[in-house]
Amino acid sequence: MSDNELRPIVVGVDGSAAGAAAFRWAAAEARRWGCSLDAISVWHMDYGVMTNPRAVASGLDPASMEAENRSVLEAATADAEDADVRRILIEGDAKKLLVEMSRDARMLVVGNRGRGTVSELLLGSVSAYCVHHATCPVVVVKTP
Repeated sequence: MSDNELRPIVVGVDGSAAGAAAFRWAAAEARRWGCSLDAISVWHMDYGVMTNPRAVASGLDPASMEAENRSVLEAATADAEDADVRRILIEGDAKKLLVEMSRDARMLVVGNRGRGTVSELLLGSVSAYCVHHATCPVVVVKTP
């Protein structure tokens, strides 16, 4: 057994359709390879109310914001009962934390949102950052 066989697949989960597609793909790969799956949801306390609907819903309370994001993570990973899934919720910068958490991973899987600048049109800002900075293979799953 090689060292790579012991490494988990890391997937970014954010409650979006792109995140759901990435999770489904990563869960299937984890089952195929017989490895564990780390589902990472990164939340950020954004005081720019107009730009963060979850902050508005939680009333800008960090504990409520964390609970809301935990619910999103649990819902997004609920269908993977047959996979060995570790659910991880972290506060911070999504792109940097996904790269950091994937440092010892078999691969990093992210969704493609297709928003942002022209250079990010095909990938999205988080996935583009991960492709350029991760030290493991990165799979970008396009939303169907």
